[in-house]
Amino acid sequence: MALRNILVEGDPTLGKVSRKVTKFDARLHELLDDMVETLHDANGAGLAAPQVGVLRRVVVVDTGDGVLELVNPEILETSGEQTGLEGCLSVPGKWGLVTRPAVVRVRAQDRDGNWYEVEGEEMTARAFCHEIDHLDGHLYTEKVDRFLTEEELAELLTDEGEDA
Repeated sequence: MALRNILVEGDPTLGKVSRKVTKFDARLHELLDDMVETLHDANGAGLAAPQVGVLRRVVVVDTGDGVLELVNPEILETSGEQTGLEGCLSVPGKWGLVTRPAVVRVRAQDRDGNWYEVEGEEMTARAFCHEIDHLDGHLYTEKVDRFLTEEELAELLTDEGEDA
């Protein structure tokens, strides 16, 4: 496993549509392993292959309940609505409020090509939508309701810490 360089806003790769994965081989396994290591090293909740310069439909998500590997993910169903804090490893230092579905059902393949479905709520639903957007060349900054100032972010994080 190896850490991969995370591309940042302005890199043209982030605006491109990713191609479907057709080979479930050692190269894909290496990409997934590297993406998980990179995600954890960066303290992120999700990472899409385009963020590490690979235009393939591959996503890893870890919102605290373990790593989910999503190859060729498709959103099947959404319900509800949530507005919450969102950031991105490819947009360092910027945070904003984004409205997303509260519940998201995704169909994807695992690293061996087997199809499965998974449902995520709240943060996991947000991560599914955010990362799948990356596969279609979109950043959360296109959907942000408004960006937070450093003061607003600090206050929000302090409030959340008091509730925990």
